[in-house]
Amino acid sequence: MSTIDDLAKLPPPAPPALSALLEAELAQLAPVATRRPLRQLAVLLAVSLIYGAGFIAVLTMRRNLHELPMGWLTSVGLLWLAGFVVPLYLATVPRPGAVAPRWRLAGITSVIAAVGFIGLGLALHPGEAVPLAVGWSNLPRGYGCLELGLATAIVPIVLGAIFLRGALPVGSRWAAAALGAGGGSLGGLMLHLHCPVTDGVHVGLVHGGVVGVAALLAAAVVPRAVD
Repeated sequence: MSTIDDLAKLPPPAPPALSALLEAELAQLAPVATRRPLRQLAVLLAVSLIYGAGFIAVLTMRRNLHELPMGWLTSVGLLWLAGFVVPLYLATVPRPGAVAPRWRLAGITSVIAAVGFIGLGLALHPGEAVPLAVGWSNLPRGYGCLELGLATAIVPIVLGAIFLRGALPVGSRWAAAALGAGGGSLGGLMLHLHCPVTDGVHVGLVHGGVVGVAALLAAAVVPRAVD
């Protein structure tokens, strides 16, 4: 027993020395910057709005702007703006004390935005006041607006994907759908200020459809980049 007690009192053996290569690698380590969600959201919103404004500047404002009911133009424009901001906020900013963004709520919001803007366009439009309409028969001609709306949605989707890299252990597909819905709403806002067509079919299914198409495309593509 005395021998065992004596061994227990001995100091532990010294660890082996680090190799020069390992010491060089450790010396190059730098602290990792943590995410700053609110700052990233501010950058995302600012860059996206500047990009959307540039689109309108190139395409020009709608030629019947002064013929439209100001109440409709303003209220629907604000709804498009909310559809742009809210999904992006939920997809990028976590709750206080949390790490991952609110992907469940963001996904639900993306579905509501996609369905809501289609219904809004079909139900609330100034087609009777300004009869520049395309109707069901000419609906396929709306692909130009669809392309412009999706082109506008690219920047918010790409920037959001860059900011969310490594931040979504689960729910990346729903968060990506919210990025698409937010980007599609920016595209809808741009079309709201550019496209002169006031027919409910076009405004609902094409302008509103940009949100749903952008959300689906983002949900299919973006998770590969953020996982």
